[in-house]
Amino acid sequence: MSTTSITTVHPEIRAMLEQGKSGAKDPYRSLRIGIWAYFLLLLFEGALRKWFLPGLAAPLLVVRDPLVLWLLVVAWQRGLIAANPYLIGMLLIGAIGTVTAVALGHGSFPVAIYGARILVLHFPLVFVIGRIFTREDVVRIGKATVWIAIPMTVLIALQFYSPQSAWVNRGVGGDMAGAGYSGAGEYFRPPGTFSFTTGNTHFFSFAACFILYFWLNTKEINRLILIAATFGLLAAIPLSISRSLFFSVGVTVIFILIALARRPKYLIQIIPIGIVLVIALAALSQISMFQTATEVLTSRFTGASEVEGGLEGTIGTRYLGGFFGAFAGAAKVPFFGLGLGMGTNVGSMLLSGDIAFLIAEDEWGRIIGELGPLLGISMILIRLGFALKLSIASYSKVVAGDFLPWVLLSFSLLTIPQGQWAQPTVLGFSTIIAGLQIASLRNPANKKLALNRS
Repeated sequence: MSTTSITTVHPEIRAMLEQGKSGAKDPYRSLRIGIWAYFLLLLFEGALRKWFLPGLAAPLLVVRDPLVLWLLVVAWQRGLIAANPYLIGMLLIGAIGTVTAVALGHGSFPVAIYGARILVLHFPLVFVIGRIFTREDVVRIGKATVWIAIPMTVLIALQFYSPQSAWVNRGVGGDMAGAGYSGAGEYFRPPGTFSFTTGNTHFFSFAACFILYFWLNTKEINRLILIAATFGLLAAIPLSISRSLFFSVGVTVIFILIALARRPKYLIQIIPIGIVLVIALAALSQISMFQTATEVLTSRFTGASEVEGGLEGTIGTRYLGGFFGAFAGAAKVPFFGLGLGMGTNVGSMLLSGDIAFLIAEDEWGRIIGELGPLLGISMILIRLGFALKLSIASYSKVVAGDFLPWVLLSFSLLTIPQGQWAQPTVLGFSTIIAGLQIASLRNPANKKLALNRS
């Protein structure tokens, strides 16, 4: 998709590019555009790797990294990166982990560098986004996401009902075997514009935050577009065949209800949401395509619950199991781990010639396996502390009547503490949502980072 077509379809992106054409009015315009480019590449780099530039699939995997490096260098030169415990801690772990990986671990410098980029490039970008973006920028990102959610729903519907040999289901590098992942029955989980279905799940989880937020602030967006995106989100849940998306949207709804309970005078604003949801579900239930997708998702829930032991088992296995399993296995890992980057797919390919989980599939297990008990647990504590800081600051905004940071937190808490950062798309969404979270906490009249006030 060309820049011209994107800006034509999405007025918020066009407004961003036109904003502050005079350097005197917006001295950070180039950095803002760079952050938007990071966001758009996150959404569409999979499309480039699958459909438009399949021959460049390998280098496009890290296409955002040079952009991140440029953003960090420019921000550093302008004095826009302020030191804080989270940033310093991650940079130290990245530096020490690189040395120990080469000297005491797997011994591959390229693998160590690939793993270190998570800590020394993408995590620092969080604070650049939070410093450069304003609340208005966050809302613009949200509006663009709502617009994009509509054609994204159409795309995953085509992928859901098309054979894996179809062009829309082509895999990375033009793989004719298809990009869909095992779902239920004869249906595969669609990836959307992403390389893998995880990206699709994260996109709609991200979009759900803004869709529900805008229903509480309908004056900020075109209502017809919001209604269409709401239909799209409801349709995307069964079409994705993703339990994670179902749970993620449920968490966002719970956060909305908590905010409304804290500010009862805003309860009247939930009525339009309820009406639209009832109408949307009633309309979609009459469509055979939606009925089929719902049956497939239900089948997946049933099959997975039988294996994992019901809802309690699912939550315990997918979430709590990762917490306890990682610490239980820490004693068996070398003090400085097996080496930074070894638990990533790229690291696996470079070290073994095949894509596999050389350390662990869950995030905390991978971190401790790569870095060892000391550095690994330190990194986990940094992520937990950062998430806690965001939670406290976001709740204080709810008390003041501002719901935006709190709604974004519903997605942040699912990806910052335990999101699989070894996967580039998950890392990208974690970076974006954390940066937007900080930006949304800023007072428009005060350009300092909320997190730097402590």
